[in-house]
Amino acid sequence: MTITTFNEEKNAGNSLKEKPHWPEQNFINKNLESKDIKLQDTTASSSLFPGLHRGRVAIFIDGLNLFHSALQLGIEIDYLKLLCRLTESSRLLRAFFYTGVDTSRQPSMRNRSHEKQQGFLFWMRRNGYRVFTKEFQPADNSKKPNLNVEIAVDMITLSPYYDTAVLVSGDGDLAYAVNAVTSKGARVEVVSLRTMTSDSLINVADYFIDLDSIKKYIQKDTNIGYNYRTLSNSGV
Repeated sequence: MTITTFNEEKNAGNSLKEKPHWPEQNFINKNLESKDIKLQDTTASSSLFPGLHRGRVAIFIDGLNLFHSALQLGIEIDYLKLLCRLTESSRLLRAFFYTGVDTSRQPSMRNRSHEKQQGFLFWMRRNGYRVFTKEFQPADNSKKPNLNVEIAVDMITLSPYYDTAVLVSGDGDLAYAVNAVTSKGARVEVVSLRTMTSDSLINVADYFIDLDSIKKYIQKDTNIGYNYRTLSNSGV
């Protein structure tokens, strides 16, 4: 074998080793870079409680307060999305929903409205919520029933059984109950629209989430409604 032939074969061998090396290395780096970016974006958008150990979670929703907040935001709430969002990867103990039933309308109007609302509440019960209602007749100076006593009693009574309470309300009258729960060692997170939330409630809570910041994750998709007709076929 001549020196020229040996050098040609050596160069050819080096070429075979080098050619696949750089393209492969560039491909791996791009994949890793894309993966890192994707993970970073997902983490930033999907977690409401980063790095927090929430333990067992109990959710308490002031239905009318949330309804008026949704009107201010111009959205309709998807209650399955809301439940999943507030629970995240934690263990759900209970999810309570408190609302009033208006009995002041004319019988014909009341029957239609009552049937629709009862269908919605039936759907809520079948999809993970414990529902509590109170009948009311709004006076000139009052537009909603007061369910704060029920919410406060349930929050305090159940406090030995959960680690974190999620209160979906901005009513400052619940600040005393929140303070009582936190004094027992439980954590309280308040979720509400900031412009409709009392400062006294935020001050005693451990964590506050503005509904405006998560509205795109909890709003209902267009043309997708709740199956109200299920009530008529259920025999309930």
